[in-house]
Amino acid sequence: MEDTGSLETTFLSDGLTIAAHLAEPEGSGPAPAVVVCHGFPTGPRGAAASASTFPELADRIARECGWYALSFNFRGTGASEGDFSVGGWLADLRAAVDHLEAREQTRGVWLLGVSEGGTLALLATASDPRVRGCVTLAAPLSFKAWARDPSRLLDVARRVGMVRTPGFPDSLPAWSREVAAVDVTTVMDRLAGRPVLLLVGTADAAAPPSEARALVESAAAGIEYRLVGSAGHELRHDPRAVASVLGWLDRQAS
Repeated sequence: MEDTGSLETTFLSDGLTIAAHLAEPEGSGPAPAVVVCHGFPTGPRGAAASASTFPELADRIARECGWYALSFNFRGTGASEGDFSVGGWLADLRAAVDHLEAREQTRGVWLLGVSEGGTLALLATASDPRVRGCVTLAAPLSFKAWARDPSRLLDVARRVGMVRTPGFPDSLPAWSREVAAVDVTTVMDRLAGRPVLLLVGTADAAAPPSEARALVESAAAGIEYRLVGSAGHELRHDPRAVASVLGWLDRQAS
């Protein structure tokens, strides 16, 4: 198969410019599409380098699965404008779905989320009937750990460059309540009827397998989880996990 096309692009979310990369499959006909969502910044360059390798994943999805794949930077990261908030990141995710839905070639939109991006992708799937399904890598089921000390999360967000504007947020209690409200277990009934796959490493302390197993056992049909043996939290770079994602996307298209 020939190389896919790709396009550095932007879309708007709450008036903010969001930086994105759109990978296109070979040919010009209609095809399914997936939004690829990164998690909180890690590494020495912090928010500036968030999701820097995600365009490569999008390109691989387009090339091997024949899908459109949109990777983007949530507000406050990479070249995107704005500052981090849970409500803001969920708005960015809805705007990304809007961006793909507006394309004539798009035949349904799915979500792929990594770490905290996977947590928010599950919430977005539950709240947006346009989303056909969701696959996550190492996604914690809640932000309870951060909610216990929101001031620390804000300090971390400022230190890594995810919050850039002096005086942001206007209200720390309101900002904190959004963090505390993130809990996938509260929306499971709204995921029923759509395919959901949770990929979890057996050695992941941040998103332990026991959480995913308990969630699946209490959920409706269609939600499954898969363990990646001896893997930690960095499933995005585990070839077994990526192969599972590509295979799952292939099954959705068929």
